[in-house]
Amino acid sequence: MAHTILVVDDDPTQRRLLQAQAEKLGLQCQTASSGEEALDVLSSPKGEAVGLVLLDLIMPGLDGLGVLGRLRPVNPSLPVIVLTAQGGVDTAVAAMRAGADDFLVKPASPERIQVSIQNALKVKALSGEIQRLKKVQDGRLTFGDLIAESPAMRGVVKMAERAAQSNIPILIEGESGVGKEVLARAIQGASDRAGKPFVAVNCGAIPDTLIESILFGHEKGAFTGAVDKHIGKFQEANGGTLFLDEIGELRLDMQVKLLRAIQEGEVDPVGAKRPVKVDIRLISATNRNLQQQVEEGKFREDLFYRLNVFPIALPPLRDRREDIPGLVTHFIRRFAVEENKKIVGLEPAALDMLASYNWPGNIRQLENAVFRAVVMCDGECLRPGDFPQIASQLGITVKATHDDEAYERNAEQRMIAVAPAPAADSGARAPGVNVMGIDGHLRKLEEIEHELIKFAIEKYEGHMSEVARRLGIGRSTLYRKLREMGLDEAQAGAA
Repeated sequence: MAHTILVVDDDPTQRRLLQAQAEKLGLQCQTASSGEEALDVLSSPKGEAVGLVLLDLIMPGLDGLGVLGRLRPVNPSLPVIVLTAQGGVDTAVAAMRAGADDFLVKPASPERIQVSIQNALKVKALSGEIQRLKKVQDGRLTFGDLIAESPAMRGVVKMAERAAQSNIPILIEGESGVGKEVLARAIQGASDRAGKPFVAVNCGAIPDTLIESILFGHEKGAFTGAVDKHIGKFQEANGGTLFLDEIGELRLDMQVKLLRAIQEGEVDPVGAKRPVKVDIRLISATNRNLQQQVEEGKFREDLFYRLNVFPIALPPLRDRREDIPGLVTHFIRRFAVEENKKIVGLEPAALDMLASYNWPGNIRQLENAVFRAVVMCDGECLRPGDFPQIASQLGITVKATHDDEAYERNAEQRMIAVAPAPAADSGARAPGVNVMGIDGHLRKLEEIEHELIKFAIEKYEGHMSEVARRLGIGRSTLYRKLREMGLDEAQAGAA
């Protein structure tokens, strides 16, 4: 899922050129012809998807500075790149003081616009990742930080919001990799224990000989190797939340001690003379069927009922496909920052492919797939070829390439090749385009290319999308060639 850019300019030609430049980077684009329209877009539901604004400074009515003045108090983190034909120092200073993230003088080169967009999106992604990590560290992750657009997840969030308002024990059930710990952190962040310790313990990863010591702690000298006192996870979580992941892996003798700790609100550290009182919020999670384990004698029935007071079932990713675009976008932003990549989105074909896959490993598998794609990608937009394992399992044949310069060269070659080869008796003349000059020699390639573009614009009545498609090039390439010819769309169409 690509970022969405809002292009604000009263000049329709500039809007089209900026839109083409954004789409070349794999970004979605909305446009506004005035400052008032831009604010209307940003305040509407569509505005929630906007990740960056390209803003013209000089416009009739509400100008760029006026837009910034109204935008910054309500959305201080939205990146804004200002463009203007008036490139004085005073103008630039005024724009930056008003809250602009960058300042470009028209006509800005496509490369300069591209770098500015990438830098702004990268800074935003970095800031977002820092805020997310800070929330996780501080125990203040909330339900608003979850990606829960699907009906199944909206139901889960409603139940979790209710549970967060009390101290009731919660059992989160779901397949491996569905995000049980993230939900547990959101429950804490929405409760009165927000900001308090959140201690996560994977019960299946603790060696049997150390389970009691790790959970309940031990005194110095309690056993061989106990050279210091250890307070244990229950005491670490005192006042906050203890998250016991994979609770079904806990052995039976430890289940008895866990039950007592939950019932009495106290733990017995190994080697201690007296129990220690603890105040915790207990959230457990499992990918097993605990009811079946109780019937098979593998899990204590009394502990099961103590844990299973408020069960929440997290659906697998295949049952919440509406969340895949948001998850993919989140992972791209995160890994692009971590790996110092300039990736800003992914192609619709790649997103369609990911959305059609069943993801047996759930969100963890999707996360790893995006991580690999980001590491391997040399371009600015993930393509189906960046997910070869997923494509092969779906029976899709893809070609992994991000040689954008080669792509542009090939595109130009395809554009030139659309003129039919001259027949032997045709006088070397293609329909609408002369290949031979009056001197009997081949014309320059640049002349033929320019004439072909003019011919295509005339044939398709100035519909630039159709012209670009028929010529086999991107619209950004077409606009660049028009500029090289010294023409805009209207002039080219009239030529």
